[in-house]
Amino acid sequence: MRHFFTILGHEVRMLLVSPSTYVAGVLFLAVMGFIFTGILKSYSAAAQEISPAQVFFQLFWLPVLFLVPLLTMKCLAEERRLGTIETLLTTPVTTTEVVLGKFGAAYILYLLLWASTGVFFYILSRFAGDARFIDAAPLLGGYLFIAISGLLFIAVGVFSSSLSRNQAVAGIVTFTLLFGLIVGIRYLADIQALQTGVLQPMKAAIDYAQIFNHLDDFSRGIVDTRQLLFYLSGASLALIFSIFSVEAKLLHS
Repeated sequence: MRHFFTILGHEVRMLLVSPSTYVAGVLFLAVMGFIFTGILKSYSAAAQEISPAQVFFQLFWLPVLFLVPLLTMKCLAEERRLGTIETLLTTPVTTTEVVLGKFGAAYILYLLLWASTGVFFYILSRFAGDARFIDAAPLLGGYLFIAISGLLFIAVGVFSSSLSRNQAVAGIVTFTLLFGLIVGIRYLADIQALQTGVLQPMKAAIDYAQIFNHLDDFSRGIVDTRQLLFYLSGASLALIFSIFSVEAKLLHS
């Protein structure tokens, strides 16, 4: 792993000069600003039982579905399309270093974009004049959830990019996988047939993977080690499959 930080620094610089990065950033901040404005309007119209931070993070999946594909769709697909992945791997670097470097760069940018939304809460704390609007527990828990779940989401994006030479295809695959992981599993849990008989273990596994339930726990200040294991193991598996996919493509090229 001697060359990991070299690749990481290079990938961060490439992301910072890429137009798609700024498109993703502008879209992300516009969507989150619109969401935050809507939350404030609802709170100004009537009293609410939960803090604005809880409502804000409950809608995390909306920006994630377009932000992650934009950040990751180029990372390996573009290298394969241009044929530079073969050249890169003839230098004294390993496939693992390349994949982890690209993953790390996308994850850093993902965190920076989400961290920028802290400005919304800072402005609210300065001008709201009501401490109830700024509840530290759901705010800190929400950002912790974003940081931990982002490991899995970005890893899924990197894996999708390793499957194709086409950026658009990689983006669509990422969107589909994330939609199934975040939204699809939530609806699977409501299927009545899974609640009886031999399918109950499957129901337990689906409940364990319920990302919205994880967010609720984090917002209440509950950090379950089983949930941490879910995201860490899921991200690790996605990155391992990414490495295998790149190596398999090189063997058949």
